[in-house]
Amino acid sequence: MTIEITLLGTGSPLPDPERAGPSTLVRAGGHTFLFDAGRGVGLRLAAAAAPAGALSAVLLTHLHSDHITDLNDLVTGRWITGFPVARALPVIGPVGTRGVVDAILAMLAPDISYRLAHHDDLTAGPEVEVSEVEASEAAGGVVWEDEVADVRILAEPTDHRPVEPTLGYRIEHGGRAVVIGGDGVPCDGLDRLCAGADAYVQTVLRDDLVSAVPLQRFLDTIDYHSTVRQAGETAARAGVGTLVLTHQVPAPAPGTEDEWIALAAEAFDGTIVCGRDLVVVEV
Repeated sequence: MTIEITLLGTGSPLPDPERAGPSTLVRAGGHTFLFDAGRGVGLRLAAAAAPAGALSAVLLTHLHSDHITDLNDLVTGRWITGFPVARALPVIGPVGTRGVVDAILAMLAPDISYRLAHHDDLTAGPEVEVSEVEASEAAGGVVWEDEVADVRILAEPTDHRPVEPTLGYRIEHGGRAVVIGGDGVPCDGLDRLCAGADAYVQTVLRDDLVSAVPLQRFLDTIDYHSTVRQAGETAARAGVGTLVLTHQVPAPAPGTEDEWIALAAEAFDGTIVCGRDLVVVEV
């Protein structure tokens, strides 16, 4: 039994024709999970042969705009392609997720009314089942589980302050484990998630490159993202098998991927993948 990771989007808030917004697909035990829903996620799901209707759940690490930009596309896409009736879309995330989903449905209200008026077989609008993970529940708590398929997902609080609350996730199946760290700096919650994991997917930042740009708004990103070396240190400390670098800031220039890998390798001697969109890692 394996777990398959597909990096759907590895980009940043700055539009990049080669990189969609942050989003990661995980397949395990016959289930398909989407972590975050950045710009262009619907297109990348199509490329990965995983339409919105096939998702077992969407799990949000936090509510920064670049991680939820196209959640509305998933809501609509699942609804209008569900035959005869679309299943409700489960969305799991930190406190505040319900308000985001309610606002998305309010924004979609005109479109929903048009489609209901036009299609006789659509008798109700899209249904979204929101589960907000409270801080007390996030400390190693199970947020999704299918005992028959031997799949469960645990959450831990992470540190992306001043953005809070934020979550990381650990997907377990058949004795294997994959961690989605999201944005943020090293912290106890991340260490607990990563302990003994087969793969650890982490947003990373090159502080040497960012600090060379004399723009305070860009410099501000350094203090709440893991550097490449810090991600390597977390992976080494936790005994991770494979470290997957994603949502890189800034986006690696073509041909420089080995530089990113070398920085992580200063602290971690396992397998390191410098991600691009639609790269697949299986453990």
